[in-house]
Amino acid sequence: MTQPLGVLLISGGHERAHFALMAATAAAALGRPVTLFATNAGCRLLLRDAPLAGEAREAAAEAAGVAGVAALLEAARELGIRMIACEAGLRLEGLDGAPLAEGVEVAGLVTFLAANGVGQFLTF
Repeated sequence: MTQPLGVLLISGGHERAHFALMAATAAAALGRPVTLFATNAGCRLLLRDAPLAGEAREAAAEAAGVAGVAALLEAARELGIRMIACEAGLRLEGLDGAPLAEGVEVAGLVTFLAANGVGQFLTF
């Protein structure tokens, strides 16, 4: 079995969120099971309205021929990446009850750790 990858996103900034998605989709494209866990400000990435998609850095990425956040989120869904918004992180950010993107589940850190087992972790 291929080693799973757990990607932990704690930042709400575009650069970290973008690279977390790049790492997650690259690993999934190589056949690795991937779980993306967003907490605190990182939860904003998984909102239905994708606020990061409208940022200037997003437009710059697309102008440079680099997949943007919206395209990477779609690729993540197509590649079967499990996306979890942290229940505690949503509360801390005042986002509990906010509509999440398609396929995003709400769970806690124990669920994330169990999903990844003894696999590799990356933090952004």
